[in-house]
Amino acid sequence: MEIGSVGAFWAVSFLLVLVPGADWAYAIAAGLRDRTVLPAVGGLLAGYVALTAVVAAGLAAVVAGSPLVLTVLTAVGAVYLVRLGVTTLTRPSAPQAADPADPVDSAGPGASWGRRMAKGAGISGLNPKALLLFVALLPQFATRGASWPFAAQIALLGLVHTANCAAVYAGVGTAARRVLRARPAVARAVTRCSGVAMIAIGALLLADRLAG
Repeated sequence: MEIGSVGAFWAVSFLLVLVPGADWAYAIAAGLRDRTVLPAVGGLLAGYVALTAVVAAGLAAVVAGSPLVLTVLTAVGAVYLVRLGVTTLTRPSAPQAADPADPVDSAGPGASWGRRMAKGAGISGLNPKALLLFVALLPQFATRGASWPFAAQIALLGLVHTANCAAVYAGVGTAARRVLRARPAVARAVTRCSGVAMIAIGALLLADRLAG
């Protein structure tokens, strides 16, 4: 596998990650609500690592080629995004001082970290649009018949994309917390917009799949 192919994929991947979507919305909400964005961003990254494993194993092509399976996957992912969007919209987060005694705000180990990570993994891992993006994009930058196994090339490209996501989403969440911390009203408005974005993305994904 040529270094040039990895570099070209990195550039394309980085541009795609810069486009706001459900991941951005969740990172912003985590930046405003939590003491640290690490569990939320970690969950998003775990979802992409899982997608990488699916594509590398060759299962994504099977899923993408089955209309019924793909429709079910789309419905599950879309409903999940809509549910999170409604929750975010009705209970917008705002910067506030964290209470060390509050397990929800605590940055230490506990169930709250697990819940945040699970939500992040669901947003990225259950997003059928991301799955299809991986299926269509990653193989274009891998070389069949190269010294590296094809699955290993896919895994490397997936990890490159995950690294881009780590940098961008951590930056987005941290910036949201620092910039909007002193502006609670603006923070609530941004969070509500994030909720609307999640609902819109989920609804559009579901409508597009059902129409197709």
